[in-house]
Amino acid sequence: MQNNASIHLTGFLGEFIGTFILVFFGCGSVAISVVFGPQTGLFQVAVIWGIGVALAIYTTRHISCAHLNPAVSIAMVAAGRMVPVKIYSYLAGQFAGALFAAMLVYFLFSDSIGQYEAVNNIVRGSRASIKTAMIFGEFYPNPGMGGLAVVSTLTAFIAETTGTLFLVFFIFSFTEGCNVGRPDDSLSPLFVGLAVTIIICIIAPLTQAGLNPARDLSPRLFAWAAGWGKAAFPDNFHGFITVYVMGPILGGLLAAFIFRKIIEPVMIGKNKSSGCNCENRIK
Repeated sequence: MQNNASIHLTGFLGEFIGTFILVFFGCGSVAISVVFGPQTGLFQVAVIWGIGVALAIYTTRHISCAHLNPAVSIAMVAAGRMVPVKIYSYLAGQFAGALFAAMLVYFLFSDSIGQYEAVNNIVRGSRASIKTAMIFGEFYPNPGMGGLAVVSTLTAFIAETTGTLFLVFFIFSFTEGCNVGRPDDSLSPLFVGLAVTIIICIIAPLTQAGLNPARDLSPRLFAWAAGWGKAAFPDNFHGFITVYVMGPILGGLLAAFIFRKIIEPVMIGKNKSSGCNCENRIK
């Protein structure tokens, strides 16, 4: 039996690797979209994010539970599907993995980003540099939409909450043993990736679709330190914490509540006669 230190280290490692993978491919796709715009668009970016999520889950679900997202981990604890003490190592791994992924993306694309800024007369750290800061953190309205989207802080908060609610609800559905419509275990990461893709297609025009506090906050802090400064937090911080950290956490908690209190009891009732055990909660 693993001791506590080993359990925490394993959880940290799995979440670090998985979050690193998804943020590297995700932020990398945004970097390509921004710097080499004609080569890609929103749908292509969404697909790369989705594939990155699926690959990250496949790579690490034998190490940790492959949550790769603080909103998912907190929802799992709230639903009784993860021992609360594990959440510390999971969150640490997620935020650290996202930070190191952002660093690698910057290392690979820094010269190209600098060239893009020079050609477009963008001074890093100015308000205009949000156009390149969006490679790392999200902004509302989406700077890549050409000013077409009109998004208030409340709208952005609701969008992030809603998008994450759907994501976490899908994750619960795909991993519930008594959901007869769920995909096979070997395919569930692909369906999670597909869910991420379709949610991004709807939410990203408004807020870039963060859906993950680690994916947003760690790269955003790196951008702040790498020269974007106040451009990384143009509203003096609080709005972005509300939208991209609190919004996804609330969405995950709402999904956990809906699934635990409404969907799960129905599944248990319908499957009593078949002897199927729907109780996935920690005893």
